[in-house]
Amino acid sequence: MGKISIADSRYSYINEDERPSELVDIHHVIVRKSFPRAFFVAILLLPIVCSFFSFKENSATLLLWSFLLSGLLLLVILLFLWKPVVKESVIIMPAFGVQLETYYSSGRITRRFIPAGEILKPVLLECVTPVTCYWSLSLLVRGKEELMLVFKELRPPMKMLLPVWKALCGSIDNKESPVT
Repeated sequence: MGKISIADSRYSYINEDERPSELVDIHHVIVRKSFPRAFFVAILLLPIVCSFFSFKENSATLLLWSFLLSGLLLLVILLFLWKPVVKESVIIMPAFGVQLETYYSSGRITRRFIPAGEILKPVLLECVTPVTCYWSLSLLVRGKEELMLVFKELRPPMKMLLPVWKALCGSIDNKESPVT
């Protein structure tokens, strides 16, 4: 089993290639831990906590403000640090189809299976919003009006999407039935 990996500041890509049997091709995109972001938030929290301890009087308004700011800071920490998705995987079985898996930090796993006969073509798309631009990998599925996203929660960079796209194209081209 050969392993190919690509690392980025936000994601790690691992390809577990089962070439001797050619039965399964597994691609993982894993969210990397963000220590600098946690350190930055802790640096921001330190002066606020120190200012509360510097007050000599313990009044009710001070206590109320401390609870309010603590709740606000907790909300900011949750928005910036909490990543509900741990990794997303693409399991390509040329004879059967493609299984898309999403692993959450709570331990929940969501699996979607697309039979090989229903996949018409994998498509790389450039998504443009007013704020950012990113690439996504989708599947054109027979009988569906909308494209099916391969990575539903994560936005890996193009260098991680390209090997998955090539593997999907290779498995679709190996099908015996022609696409009409």
